[in-house]
Amino acid sequence: MADDKHAYRELGDEALLQELADTKDALFKKRFENATGQLDNVSVLKKLRKDVARINTELRAREIAAAEALETQRENA
Repeated sequence: MADDKHAYRELGDEALLQELADTKDALFKKRFENATGQLDNVSVLKKLRKDVARINTELRAREIAAAEALETQRENA
């Protein structure tokens, strides 16, 4: 999924959470392969870590936006 780092913004909340779970699972498997000496391209670990961070950043941005919207709604009421 993560060739385009802005693609996460287009996903819904459920899809984003599923993508986070899938990426974390892939990272776990690649770390295991690296530990056993089976991983040829270790740069994939860095890519997966960055993808996890991008997803978490997007989730946090949505959380902040929702809190700000709720606060604005309370102020206007």
